[in-house]
Amino acid sequence: MPRILVVEDEPSLAMGLEDDLKLEGYEIEVVGDGESACKCAVAKPFDLIVLDVMLPRKDGFDVCRELRRTGLRTPILLLTAKAQESDKVLGLELGADDYVTKPFSPRELRARVKALLRRAASELPEIYHFGEVDLDFTRAEVRRGGKAVEITALEFKLLAALIRHRGRVLSRDKLLDEVWGRGVFVTGRVIDTHVTNLRKKIEPEPAEPRYLISVRGIGYRFDG
Repeated sequence: MPRILVVEDEPSLAMGLEDDLKLEGYEIEVVGDGESACKCAVAKPFDLIVLDVMLPRKDGFDVCRELRRTGLRTPILLLTAKAQESDKVLGLELGADDYVTKPFSPRELRARVKALLRRAASELPEIYHFGEVDLDFTRAEVRRGGKAVEITALEFKLLAALIRHRGRVLSRDKLLDEVWGRGVFVTGRVIDTHVTNLRKKIEPEPAEPRYLISVRGIGYRFDG
């Protein structure tokens, strides 16, 4: 289920967006100001951010700029009442992936959301290669040196999540949400155990990992 962060300060519009997108099968979280948007987008994994431009405490352009500076690659769809071409160009230059001008039809917004989610899903190849390892997203398989690696479903989801966010540090809480799902209670030590098992299966030297990197006190990062 794709997770979407909606950033909108007008309560009636925020509620309408939430209800409409939930009907499409998306999991929605809503915040109402720019500062909260920045904190939430970095703290939790989302597949898309629907971002209003006119926001209290920090406008959508500043939010977009700040998130891209952190290295966040989550697609951003801007909602703007500013119809001038210069404003649209500015949003795209700051890292937004698309924009919709207010007032907009729910049908158009749904179409733009689906298009951005499809584009993001296609950014990674069907088979991702690093070192001697091939991760096949379509078959949920891992091969090392051409030979199949015995891997559990959770180990595959964990490795896939780290690769999707490669280069970024993911906290244990963020990995728990993305791999196990929200509301499932497991401890951070479970993540550590699965990472240890993965290293034995994919790292040339598990004791000195090249790909699954520990970031002390925070979580893990995939370099590859």
